[in-house]
Amino acid sequence: MTRNRADADDLVQAAVSNALAAQASFTPGTNFGAWMFRILRNRFLSDIRRKRDTCDMDNAPAEALARPAAQEDSLALRELRMRLADLPEDHRTALMLVTVQGMSYEEAAEVMGCAVGTAKCRVFRARRQLEAWLVGEEPKAKRGTAQAQAGETTRRGATSRKTISKASGQALHLGS
Repeated sequence: MTRNRADADDLVQAAVSNALAAQASFTPGTNFGAWMFRILRNRFLSDIRRKRDTCDMDNAPAEALARPAAQEDSLALRELRMRLADLPEDHRTALMLVTVQGMSYEEAAEVMGCAVGTAKCRVFRARRQLEAWLVGEEPKAKRGTAQAQAGETTRRGATSRKTISKASGQALHLGS
């Protein structure tokens, strides 16, 4: 208990003196070893309590008495629940299977009846969307949207189109 030989010797000596002082409380025919161990353990705990630092309530530092507020946590959980409900059903299901239930992506894909890559994509998109909502940022634009905003789009089987900006701010589409 003490992890120190000298302290252990002192503890045993104190426990034996306590046992001799309380020998009238021992009932013959019961387990003497258990009775002595109980006295030893109680003496050890009393010594630890006695060594603890104590001070008056008036002199106690504010940090010792302060507790963090729980209101913010409950508000954050409420917002998370609302935002989870706003996710598309397939994204929410994938996220819950992988993060809450601890399934692997393979197991989640099997439960949802889709490919493993699809399950990974759904979890990624759900996490990204939740992060954007909870942090208050707008989700980043998709690749196709960013290209369209930059003025470049490519279609399968069609020619590329480039947008050239005029001085007046109007766009002119030229086929290439």
